[in-house]
Amino acid sequence: MPPVGNLRADSVRPLGLTLVYRFSLALLLTPALAHSQEGNPETGRAIVANRQLGLCLLCHPAPIPEEKFQGNLAPDLAGVGTRYTPAQLRQRIRDSSELNPSTIMPAYRKTTGLTRVAPAYRDKPIFTEQQVEDVVAYLSTLREVTK
Repeated sequence: MPPVGNLRADSVRPLGLTLVYRFSLALLLTPALAHSQEGNPETGRAIVANRQLGLCLLCHPAPIPEEKFQGNLAPDLAGVGTRYTPAQLRQRIRDSSELNPSTIMPAYRKTTGLTRVAPAYRDKPIFTEQQVEDVVAYLSTLREVTK
């Protein structure tokens, strides 16, 4: 077998895992591990309401009555937990440009390929993975009332 880097491909066979298998397994497990920490809906609500952290209410109206002057540029967050699954919500928060390239919504986890980013924020995501999970947990609780 041809060598792979400094390792020969057959040198990992005694463990029963080839390099390709290990790489494939890592690709499959990485997304699952990134979302393994359960979100807290109360923390997520605080993040959505926070006008310095996520700025969600700058564009979205939400069922947070104590917060005045909510935006109307983006869809209402009321009932969003009925319209989308947690995975769909997570994708929209992490990088909604993958779904809609012309979106004005910031990519809260994307750090590459961005334009108009202040130097202090370059190569830094807006939210941590835990904050994404907290916001997803909160948004998932926003269910439409059935009549």
